[in-house]
Amino acid sequence: MSLITVGSVAFDAIESPYGKTDKIIGGAGTYITLATSYFGANPKVVSVVGGDFPNVALEMLKNHGADVEGIQIKADEKTFFWSGKYHNDMNSRDTLVTELNVLEKFDPIIPRNYQDADFLMLGNLAPTVQRTVIERLSQRPKLIVMDTMNFWMDIMLDELLKTIALVDVLVINDEEARQLSGEYSLVRAAKKVMAMGPKFLIIKKGEHGALLFHKDQIFSAPALPLEEVFDPTGAGDTFAGGFIGHLHKTGDISFENMKTAVIMGSVMASFTVEKFGTDRLQYLSQEDIDNRVEKFVQLTKFSS
Repeated sequence: MSLITVGSVAFDAIESPYGKTDKIIGGAGTYITLATSYFGANPKVVSVVGGDFPNVALEMLKNHGADVEGIQIKADEKTFFWSGKYHNDMNSRDTLVTELNVLEKFDPIIPRNYQDADFLMLGNLAPTVQRTVIERLSQRPKLIVMDTMNFWMDIMLDELLKTIALVDVLVINDEEARQLSGEYSLVRAAKKVMAMGPKFLIIKKGEHGALLFHKDQIFSAPALPLEEVFDPTGAGDTFAGGFIGHLHKTGDISFENMKTAVIMGSVMASFTVEKFGTDRLQYLSQEDIDNRVEKFVQLTKFSS
């Protein structure tokens, strides 16, 4: 079985109450790829960077088992760049700079050896690009998971709905679920969103965990309370990577196994926020992950 991850491989500059960074490696595709690598996925990456993107960063992805043949390098262009500032509660942020650069006209190329993928993780990109990836695969993967955001709901809702109709699992946050459905109740919102096509819906609630929906079934997963959150950037992408990484590892896409996958996504995201950028996510051991999983088990364990 193989896994394709699609998303931006980019530069970020971040400021939070815990400090600030210069330009560092980021992007949804980077976080997703790193997270899936801890599940033995050897993800095949589809993205685009400019000539300014350091080769050492591509080598870092390869060292995590990633196949980077699908990352286009536009030598005469610049890599996507985002800069943001977080406030004291870390739940709100200001976007300071967004430079689309190579992403503005990104035309995803799917290498021949990517064509037999069983799992496809569509990171947050323009829904037209996400749909192009699906259409360019010669056979439909066993499972397609899609992440998106309110920005696309604001500027290209019709295109977003066309893409949502093609996927199996949609991952959005609570505000986006309400905007997309027009419902405040997340249970009602979930029913409306699943009627748009996805069989499964994950609603992320930040520090309050996540909800998994399928038909009339609901699973609620906690987030791990942390003493310090340095940088929430990429936490949602890391969650998605941990989620599909577990499903790829087990080959089981049942609702019961997706419950575990949601926990694994939460486990991986809990590491990301502990340092700026991908610093924490790059250097995890299996013992780190196992210990964090046990903390989640203890967090929800009780006797009736």
